[in-house]
Amino acid sequence: MGPEKARAERKLQLQERECLHLEAYENSRLYKEKVRAVHDKSIKRREFRPGELVLLYNSRLRLMPGKLRFRWEGPYRVEKAEPYGFFHLRHPSTYNILKVNGHRLKLYHGEKMKDNKELEILLLQDPPTEVN
Repeated sequence: MGPEKARAERKLQLQERECLHLEAYENSRLYKEKVRAVHDKSIKRREFRPGELVLLYNSRLRLMPGKLRFRWEGPYRVEKAEPYGFFHLRHPSTYNILKVNGHRLKLYHGEKMKDNKELEILLLQDPPTEVN
């Protein structure tokens, strides 16, 4: 095999390797797009309006194990909602404003129960009747 033929063969191998590399890169990009679409479909979009009460997840408790520790702090009042899921929160007793990601929040339902003046009582058994 002469040097010219070896050179041509090597050039062909390098071109074939480059084509395989570009094809693998394209396949990887398509796979990542599909995985991203599946992941984005499973994310819950949380939207809170200003004035609502929310609870804030305390991620530091994950480092200290404890079954009975309450992982949610609050309630905090939503002051402002920004794009991309960021919220400005203010604790009712202080004026400090926190900027947090919406994935760390959940709606607080406690105040709605306090506002109700009437309470409906449902008895599971009939009340005892008086016999005269």
